[in-house]
Amino acid sequence: MNITVFDDLDTLYKKAADTFVNLSKQSIQKHNRFAVALSGGSSPKAIFKLLATEEYAKQIEWNKVYFFWVDERWVPLHDDKSNFRMTDEALLKHVPADKDHIFPMYQDGILPEDYAKVYEKQIRKVLGEEGIFDFILLGMGDDGHTASLFPGEEVLQEKEKWVAAYYLKPQEMFRITLTAPLINKAENILAVAFGESKKHALNEILNGEYNPAVYPMQLIEKKDTFQFFTDEKARGESK
Repeated sequence: MNITVFDDLDTLYKKAADTFVNLSKQSIQKHNRFAVALSGGSSPKAIFKLLATEEYAKQIEWNKVYFFWVDERWVPLHDDKSNFRMTDEALLKHVPADKDHIFPMYQDGILPEDYAKVYEKQIRKVLGEEGIFDFILLGMGDDGHTASLFPGEEVLQEKEKWVAAYYLKPQEMFRITLTAPLINKAENILAVAFGESKKHALNEILNGEYNPAVYPMQLIEKKDTFQFFTDEKARGESK
């Protein structure tokens, strides 16, 4: 894992956008496509808005980008809580992405557990049986969760499925998520987490005992291609 600590968030966002651009060029040159899985939240939103600006957008072959999501609340696509809606409004509406290359993590008229199977088939169709994303963007919650891999949930034990859906009792709603085995296959992973509220969880993930049932981000393998962008407030050692 490569950890970069930034002095300010603007620089962090720009570095993340630069990373997206550079990896898109490498992947398209390698196999003529750039398959990504994106996260929701305020940090990704800021990154997406940068990518939608002319400075960045003109550097990307958008018709060769395949958009998937890391996780989603099981709500309609127009709902305020939808990660897809946020990405659409911040990025997709502003760039010439191919609509056939956009795979929202929700569908009306189907149970979330059934759609998880459909979504896995869609991933296999684009990525093949190896299931290697070119790039995955992750966030991290104050509790150390990433994607919809929350502390204490059965989904943390998943070994076979690439996509899982389950009812998250504390939030009283269904969630659908890529699983740790699939995320760990990715060619490149970037996690973004900053601020005082992340300090304890980040310290445990980086320096604590391996206990992914409590800190699920530990399920993500600390490979050289796993980058973590953070700031001094989050990176400081917990007392």
